[in-house]
Amino acid sequence: MKKLLGVALGILTAIGGFLDIGDMVTNAVVGSRFGLGLAWVVVLGVGGICLYANMAGRVAAVSGRATFEIIRERLGPRAALANLGASFLINLLTLTAEVGGVALALQLAAGTGPLMWMPVAAFAVWLVIWRVRFSVMENVTGLLGLCLIVFAVALFLTGPDWGELTGQAFAPAVPESESTAVYWFYAVALFGAAMTPYEVFFFSSGAVEERWTVADLARSRINVAVGFPLGGILSVAIAGCAAVVLLPRGIEVTSLSEVVMPVVVAGGTLALAFVLVGIVAATFGAALETTLSSGYTLAQFFGWSWGKFRRPAEAARFHVSMMIALVVGLAVLATGVDPVLVTEVSVVFSAVALPLTYLPILLVANDREYMGEHVNGPVVNALALAYLPVIVVASIAAVPLLVMTGAGA
Repeated sequence: MKKLLGVALGILTAIGGFLDIGDMVTNAVVGSRFGLGLAWVVVLGVGGICLYANMAGRVAAVSGRATFEIIRERLGPRAALANLGASFLINLLTLTAEVGGVALALQLAAGTGPLMWMPVAAFAVWLVIWRVRFSVMENVTGLLGLCLIVFAVALFLTGPDWGELTGQAFAPAVPESESTAVYWFYAVALFGAAMTPYEVFFFSSGAVEERWTVADLARSRINVAVGFPLGGILSVAIAGCAAVVLLPRGIEVTSLSEVVMPVVVAGGTLALAFVLVGIVAATFGAALETTLSSGYTLAQFFGWSWGKFRRPAEAARFHVSMMIALVVGLAVLATGVDPVLVTEVSVVFSAVALPLTYLPILLVANDREYMGEHVNGPVVNALALAYLPVIVVASIAAVPLLVMTGAGA
């Protein structure tokens, strides 16, 4: 029963944790401008994150080592340091976006400016990381994040033309009002939002935190194979809501209030309450994960003691590095930068960083000396290798498309 509960909670956590502020905003923006014309990218991204997390979780369970410990060993100190610099900066940008997302959600709930909520959100993140057990932290935020199912309910309540939505999804086309470059910019952004590197840093480090072994491989596969696809369905539901309510009215998503507008139109005040709880939980959970990922990457690279299973005094540098990351993120937000803009930029740069961590994990997952009989099977390996050129192309195209389109303007 304990193992069954662990699997169930893991699945629910994956569903609630998949939809961070990057996924919510990017899917809503895309839905309001392209309908479901980019739903295929969500499917592609969900497949990619399932493969990536499956390999990283299996490597961690078999070896007892997390992603950046492996990257340093495989690439050597110099190449791994460049990898660390890029991954850490992008993770820090994502952390800034997630803290800003919590503040924006609290602003919607309370009606006061987000600047007041930013230090509250950052302090709450630090307090939970400092005092709350890993399993409690992960499961509570994931379960509350399930309130985002209200987007799927709202999509049905709006009574859409299912034939039109299906046509948009299965016969994607660039609308006359949009350019091809903008279309592909948002394709890369959606792909980066689905395959954000911090998810894998957190997943593999969490496997070590929870002391996974070979006996936990089935649990890992179930969590990945069920949780992430269900999170992807909710992503498509967000885009669908925007396509039905916002696109016909010519309303583009520029703030979190537009993201939740279709839910309010469909379900009123009660639906709004559910979606606010879900957004706060999902963004707060993602803020926890990105903060922990900041500490994980530094500690694993430099060989520091790390992990929430250790008392803070036993992993002082790990905890101090997370506090500094939170302070830096808060300082960036204090300049008045738009958290939604930070979110849109962070998902694009997430695509840039993907090859840096994907390739080392793919290599180790095929190393029989390291993994023994638990190397990639032929099907997983074929799919993982097929994704590699897609990841590389997205990484190369991300910045030119960002500049060319003015961040999709």
